[in-house]
Amino acid sequence: MTHPRLELTGITKAYPGVVANSDVSLTVLPGQTHAVLGENGAGKSTLMKIIYGAIKPDAGQMRFNGQPVHIRNPKEARALGISMVFQHFNLFDTATVAENVWLGLDKSLSLAQVSQSISDKARQYGLDIDPSRPVHTLGVGEMQRVEIIRALLTQPQLLILDEPTSVLTPQAVEKLFIVLQQLASEGCSILYISHKLHEIRALCNACTVLRGGKVTGVCNPAQESNASLSKMMIGAEPPQLKHQAREPGAARLTVRNLHLPREDQFGVDLQDIDLHVRAGEVLGIAGVSGNGQRELLYALSGEDCRAPKGSICMGEVDVSGKHPAARRALGLHFVPEERLGRGAVPSLGLAHNLLLTRTEAIAWPRFAGGWLQLAALRAQAQRIIERFGVKANGPDAPARSLSGGNLQKFIVGREIDAQPSLFIVSQPTWGVDVGAAAQIRGAILALRDAGCAVLVVSEELDELFEVCDRLQVIAHGRLSPSVAAAQATVAQLGAWMSGLWEAQT
Repeated sequence: MTHPRLELTGITKAYPGVVANSDVSLTVLPGQTHAVLGENGAGKSTLMKIIYGAIKPDAGQMRFNGQPVHIRNPKEARALGISMVFQHFNLFDTATVAENVWLGLDKSLSLAQVSQSISDKARQYGLDIDPSRPVHTLGVGEMQRVEIIRALLTQPQLLILDEPTSVLTPQAVEKLFIVLQQLASEGCSILYISHKLHEIRALCNACTVLRGGKVTGVCNPAQESNASLSKMMIGAEPPQLKHQAREPGAARLTVRNLHLPREDQFGVDLQDIDLHVRAGEVLGIAGVSGNGQRELLYALSGEDCRAPKGSICMGEVDVSGKHPAARRALGLHFVPEERLGRGAVPSLGLAHNLLLTRTEAIAWPRFAGGWLQLAALRAQAQRIIERFGVKANGPDAPARSLSGGNLQKFIVGREIDAQPSLFIVSQPTWGVDVGAAAQIRGAILALRDAGCAVLVVSEELDELFEVCDRLQVIAHGRLSPSVAAAQATVAQLGAWMSGLWEAQT
């Protein structure tokens, strides 16, 4: 009789102020694709890290292929045949793709052999990546490809995927699903965490639901609907968004004929970029990761001030050479795609993280002889926590202690709370559960209805169609013409992602 690939019994893990996992039991069979579903902060990632040996449980037992195991670290997990793709990437920024992958593989292989294996695996599975590129030059979608390829190269018996498609295009998701189905047919078991319910229903043949760290249900997702899965996960269906047509006002952001050479050899040249975002509208930019999104966002936020004079204006003000603080003073607030490191300082509490972008609204009025009034700062952070339903152990909780989805809610909430006149957000619902995603998208539409100009950069086409009034596509550092979201199709945008819009316009 075949043993289950993985058996968890009574797994418990508690931190100060929160129980992440409480008496969790889970069984995964050989060749099974098993979803773990739950809202942000339900304990999914903690459970996966326990299986992978990155976290030690307080209680409980784990069996792998029928044998009791006590995995002390990820190296022991990999030796058993367990690999994991984390939601927050474990990559060294200053090392190349090949060097990062090499760290987790048999050291009898040379770096050249690893590079060739990466290229072969990338070609086999349609996950295009250059092994020689430094990681700091990659976009988040490209980093995710590196993590997936690194896991596949270990030939795992159990593959853990934490939000693997959060920044992949629909075409890339289809290719990944073919890979996963092939792995499962060869006997590899897959633990799959995703907030995209349609993906779980299409890919997985078993599902365990967590709520508040406890198992609240087990089902076959193929026999469920999105609505029933939502109810199991968050206790209710997510609210329906109300996207009403309205007449936009004057342009709040105008980019004219922007040409910007790449800053490094692996970057993308921006060529002839033209766009405008008007008060009371949402403009969405779609595209495959690594086609110039990073460079465009740096130029718009002020992190890259090399834009030619007159090429970027907020209203009538030329901001081409202005730094981020000067643009914030004019009403621009920005949410980057990288949560930890750019969106938030991991070791700082949420209250102090407000000071990264809210100095004008919070710090200056409350300076007294050079001292910050920390009580006022904490109160402001607490209001954002409550308004956006952030699960955190108070305003002093370090940013790194939050789940990915809850940190995203806080960062988005921090910038929305500033009441911007121009709001730019990249990957707004990356790794966020269906309820929180609906809340963030609703907040974006509320900003738009209040007269804010909103620019959304996302690789989730469903999200763009849901919140945007107009759409453009970025490919090879160039922008397509804009098209009304109501008139666009997924097929059209998919073709445009290859830069083929001239033939269709």
